[in-house]
Amino acid sequence: MSSPCDPQYSPAGDVSAALMLVDSRLKAIYDGRTEVDPEQRRLDEQFTASLGPTGAHDLLDGVCTIIFMYMKWLRTACEGHDKDVIAYIVPNLVTTMRGMPRSIRPQAVPTMAGLVVAAGTGLSPSLWRRQYGDWTKEEMNALEATAFLLAEVINRITDDHDFATRLITNALSSAEAH
Repeated sequence: MSSPCDPQYSPAGDVSAALMLVDSRLKAIYDGRTEVDPEQRRLDEQFTASLGPTGAHDLLDGVCTIIFMYMKWLRTACEGHDKDVIAYIVPNLVTTMRGMPRSIRPQAVPTMAGLVVAAGTGLSPSLWRRQYGDWTKEEMNALEATAFLLAEVINRITDDHDFATRLITNALSSAEAH
């Protein structure tokens, strides 16, 4: 039986723009910058505002698509080592996010855990979230952090700072070729 949250029913969104935001955060961390540069944050906010309501919605769907793709990769990697992706990823993600109270409001953490569980079980994070109403402003940093943290886990597993970004760009290139 098909679920209304099946990824086949989900819009991919603007994956390229979402990847640009995630990749810029990864590069900042790998360059030793632990705090988000206020100028970079301002540029990101300006970019997001320039998208308008439809573009912003596409960006949110794009971030959810990235989360789904990262969890799919992590699920495959975990299964290869007889590990459960949910048990492996979610506790560390929640712990990390709870340790970021200036960036991520505590009430957003359960939603992000739910998104990751949805993606880890093969459901569309975007459609899963939609059933609970519109995104809130408080969830924006948490959503971005979720995609970033999953990318960072993948990069650590592969010992390659660019692997998670390449994973998505290769998938985009492959999709464009078809």
